Amino acid sequence: MSDLYKKIKADVIVAMKSGEKERVKALRLMTSAMKQIEVDERIELDDARIIAILDKMIKQRRESISQFKTAGRDDLITQESYEIDIIQEYLPQALSEEEVDDIVKQAIEKTSAASIKDMGKVMGLVRPQIIGRADMGEVSGRIKAILSAT
Repeated sequence: MSDLYKKIKADVIVAMKSGEKERVKALRLMTSAMKQIEVDERIELDDARIIAILDKMIKQRRESISQFKTAGRDDLITQESYEIDIIQEYLPQALSEEEVDDIVKQAIEKTSAASIKDMGKVMGLVRPQIIGRADMGEVSGRIKAILSAT
């Protein structure tokens, strides 16, 4: 079992003992998603895969928040935002815009990307470096903007 998985499971117990029901609920959503993948794929998750799972969970919640805003469901927006905050505690330190730009520029140089057609090559290099540390949608937009300008 990975160190990150152990930490999350230990934090579930701590939250249960301290009576933090909402935190327990959010942490159990995380462990449930991880167990589901372990069972479905018959693998033991490593930290990198757990980070990818947590990143996906955040993306899903951000999408839900945008839908809830159009529906005027502030109560659900609050819940989803709280879950995002809990999940982010277990992700690596977020990258600054400058750090993301540097990673993108280096990937473009390495792949000799010249147009939007080379987007896949660039994303292939960028994704492993930033997963869980930056919003992939924003990064994708930046890459498109840079490649479209060239």
